[in-house]
Amino acid sequence: MAKVLIHATVSLDGFMADESGGVDWMNGFAVDPADETVVTGVVGSIGAVVGGANKTQTIEDGEVPYGGIIGAPVFLMTHSAHEPIVKDGITYNFVVEDVTEAVNAAKHAAGEKWVSVLGGSVSRQCLERGLVDEIVLDVVPILLGRGISLFTGLSEHITLERAETSAFASEVHLRYRVLA
Repeated sequence: MAKVLIHATVSLDGFMADESGGVDWMNGFAVDPADETVVTGVVGSIGAVVGGANKTQTIEDGEVPYGGIIGAPVFLMTHSAHEPIVKDGITYNFVVEDVTEAVNAAKHAAGEKWVSVLGGSVSRQCLERGLVDEIVLDVVPILLGRGISLFTGLSEHITLERAETSAFASEVHLRYRVLA
C-alpha cells in the first residue's frame, strides 16, 4: 500500500507561503543538479495528492499541485459536496470533511506509489490522526518572518526520526519518518 508523506518547500523559519499565500519567494536560488535529482525523485514517486480545496471549489491555474507534472489524481478536502472536476487529464475529487477518507482514497489510487499531503491544515490533521509515514521538506535559504506555517497549531508532539539529509547549492533536503 502507498506511503503517505507531507512534502513541502519551506522557508528556513518554517513558512510554506507568505502572508497572502504567495510562493514567489521560493524562486531565484542557486540550484545544483543534485538538488533537482532529489526533488525529481520524490515527485516521480507520487501517485496521488491530498490537499485543501479553495472556497469556490474550482481548479485555478495556480492551484494545480506540482504544476500538473505528476498527472496523478487529487483529493481535496471541502465542507460541502461537489462533483469531481477533470482538468488537463487530472481528476480532482472533493472529500467532505473526512481527511481519513481522503487519505484512504488517495492510497488506493496511488497503488504502490506515494501519497503527497499538501497544505498546513490538511498536513496537521493527517499528523494528528497518525496518517503520515514521512515528512519531506525542501528548505530554501530565506527568513520570511511571517506567513503561513506548515506545522504551527499541532495539538500534540510528533516524534520524528531522521531518514535522510542532503544539501547541495542553496537548498537543504530533509526527510523524517514519523514515529508517534
